Amino acid sequence: MDSLFRKSERLLTNVSTKIVREKMNEIHWNAQLISIMGAKGVGKSTLIKQYLKQNYKMGDRRALYCSADTVDFSTRTLVDLAEEFVIRGGELLVIDEIHKYKSGTSDWSREIKEIYELYPALKLIVSGSSLLQLREGDADLSRRAVKYTMAGLSFREALRFYHGLEFEKWTLEDILAHPYDLWHMVTSKCKPVVLFKEYIEKGYYPFLLEGEGEYYTKIEQVVNYIIENELPRICKVDVSNVRKLQALIVLICSEVPFELNANRIAAALEIGRDTVVEYLKYLGDAKVLNLLYSDKKKIGKLTKPDKVYMENPNILYALAPAKVEIGTLRETFAINSLSESHNVEYGKAQGDFKVDGKYTFEIGGRSKDYSQIAGVKDSYIFADDWDMPDGAKLPLWMLGFLY
Repeated sequence: MDSLFRKSERLLTNVSTKIVREKMNEIHWNAQLISIMGAKGVGKSTLIKQYLKQNYKMGDRRALYCSADTVDFSTRTLVDLAEEFVIRGGELLVIDEIHKYKSGTSDWSREIKEIYELYPALKLIVSGSSLLQLREGDADLSRRAVKYTMAGLSFREALRFYHGLEFEKWTLEDILAHPYDLWHMVTSKCKPVVLFKEYIEKGYYPFLLEGEGEYYTKIEQVVNYIIENELPRICKVDVSNVRKLQALIVLICSEVPFELNANRIAAALEIGRDTVVEYLKYLGDAKVLNLLYSDKKKIGKLTKPDKVYMENPNILYALAPAKVEIGTLRETFAINSLSESHNVEYGKAQGDFKVDGKYTFEIGGRSKDYSQIAGVKDSYIFADDWDMPDGAKLPLWMLGFLY
């Protein structure tokens, strides 16, 4: 136990609290059991360590930060750790990378449930892959845990992280109703069109703060780790199909927005059509892809998505820099920003996206006109390289203020 405390203290010493994401203030830290999930690289571990550093003095052994992928858990169970920690006066136990516990078995969820019931005074925080969100119910944790999901940095957050510019979040309704207010507020402090171009290429992942040189390499490593490790471990994807999944990602990167022909892909990769659809959904759960359906209410297990996008624009530059198409880039950004708090469907008949079953959005460049959404109620154009609002034609960067 002493060695775990020493490791915890060393890790907290090394974390900076100079820049803290606003997610810190959204989490109900006093809950008995908190679950923080998200894609690898978005900053979950950093946020938790920042919370501990801000709220517990160095050497305070009422709190303990552990990572489930260390050798400490090769012979120790979570229940054993919790018991010893409570006996020593522990109050807050953090288990990071929970999906790596005992080679990714589901034991972790059963043990967390047992700890929850045995030690009601002990606060627990577990953090791990976004793939686990749909699987926590295995041990009936869904009713017990207060769940949070972390995304990468929005454009608004990136302005704060990389340029020291502070702006408030805006709701979609406020952006549509008062675009000039947002435009005036932002343009009084910076040139958003220029900074937006920077963000689209680099800025979604907080590890850009560690330096630009290896940024795309780290994104590639994140995607490969998900495919090679998390999908086989958590979703039981056949290891022999890992290379085919990587080939699928390359194919999507080169063609997105990818209008899916599951039968053609199945033939090319020599796997079943249903397996293709299943793997796409796993990649969507893992936040590698964004899957768009024309009607989310009718999604079934074997329902193929109508369009497939990479999860964020930076992945396109990391995996297919020579094939990045500007229209794809714009739509990828739009669905990434909107999906954080809105229901987004494939427009199919008119417009690119249907949002919350009400709004129709067309995404394009400065020359985009209203021809594709003519006569459509509550329809808007979000245009890249567009200086200021003009009626229902709004700058694309405004969608980056939704979270």
